[in-house]
Amino acid sequence: MIKRITAILVGLGILLLAVFLVYAWEASIPEQDPPSPGNFSQAMLEQGEALAGIGNCQSCHTVDPEQPLAGGRAFPTEFGTLYSTNITPDTATGIGTWSREAFHRAMREGISRNGAHLFPAFPYTHYTKVSDEDLDALYAYLMTREPVNAEPPGNDLRFPFNIRLLQAGWKLLFFEEGRYQPEDSRSELWNRGAYLAEGLGHCSACHTPRNDFGAEQTDLAYEGAVINNWYAPALNTSSLAPVAWTEASLYDYLRSGGSTYHGVAVGSMADVVHRGLGRAQDRDIRALASYFSAMAEPGSEEQAAQTATATIQAAQQRSAETLGYGEKVFTYACASCHYNDPENPSTLRPDLSLNTALRADNPMNLIRVTLEGVDNEEGLPGVVMPGFAELSNADISALLHFLRATHTDRPAWNNLEDEIERQRQEVATQTESAQ
Repeated sequence: MIKRITAILVGLGILLLAVFLVYAWEASIPEQDPPSPGNFSQAMLEQGEALAGIGNCQSCHTVDPEQPLAGGRAFPTEFGTLYSTNITPDTATGIGTWSREAFHRAMREGISRNGAHLFPAFPYTHYTKVSDEDLDALYAYLMTREPVNAEPPGNDLRFPFNIRLLQAGWKLLFFEEGRYQPEDSRSELWNRGAYLAEGLGHCSACHTPRNDFGAEQTDLAYEGAVINNWYAPALNTSSLAPVAWTEASLYDYLRSGGSTYHGVAVGSMADVVHRGLGRAQDRDIRALASYFSAMAEPGSEEQAAQTATATIQAAQQRSAETLGYGEKVFTYACASCHYNDPENPSTLRPDLSLNTALRADNPMNLIRVTLEGVDNEEGLPGVVMPGFAELSNADISALLHFLRATHTDRPAWNNLEDEIERQRQEVATQTESAQ
């Protein structure tokens, strides 16, 4: 009896494996010669460039600015390190031999031209929502870039996560293919914003926590998450921003990189704003602002101004009643730029009481900006902030504890000096890698 049961179980296992292999197998799509640039209209190329910006393709697929889109950027994960691919039209190392059909399949189903399953670090889970017209424009744009012969490093994933065929099982659990469907109850502008954010923009890929299998936790969409050693804050009603994001403030932030009531874009978000959305048409920026402002349920511009004034006044009052080492560090390093008139806060030199990073549960963003500063490629054009890495961990800890206690109503951070040291080491490692 035991032998019979064992044989049945083995047989079922073999049958299930065979069924899975049939399900997981994908055919290769034949190579073709690169399409002639003359096949595409100028309007299509301009549309493709704007869409590539919204998708932030260049940031993820570029390491050397002299070789845009040639791949090689490392993406550390809990399963190992992935490297972005070469998406220039080079025929040997890029996608120059990919047909329109192969490109559409990769974008919508996560399957390479040769039939291999792509890892979901490439956000095909979002790109599946994109229309034929927009994918055609993006294909035209990529196929008319300068070919770059560059072979990115091979992925370094632990077994069994390095088996691409298993991605078919991941898709079965976590992937739903299909185009974006407009919501009739919403405005045309909101629907355009939703289409861009949930499709090419793949915004939730950074702002949503992931489960143990690396899939977005859809029930926690836009609740905030740590990615690339930055904290992408909540964008919904869980946002800790002291002043609600209005449609106007979101537009300013996404268009220019800064908002009077919310500070400036740094780190990964600076790439999104300046290297990506900088190419987008103004109407699309307004559409994204419409979509995300509705998600955060904002008040009026008048309410935002009143809240900002009250927040700054309260911070200044608490600061006046505090005397300690952290205040001295603030006076020495920060006050000349970050002390605002409550009735007229500055966009160029934001008041820290309005900064979401200071109110976050995780201090990593504030620590990184304090250590690294804000360079000319981040934030607002022409406005820079020096880094203060020369300060000791104790100095920075005292400063941040002072700001947290006086500029917010949030509880103190724990183990702050340890986190500052960890971030200091992370910054040093990233600097070495970049060199």
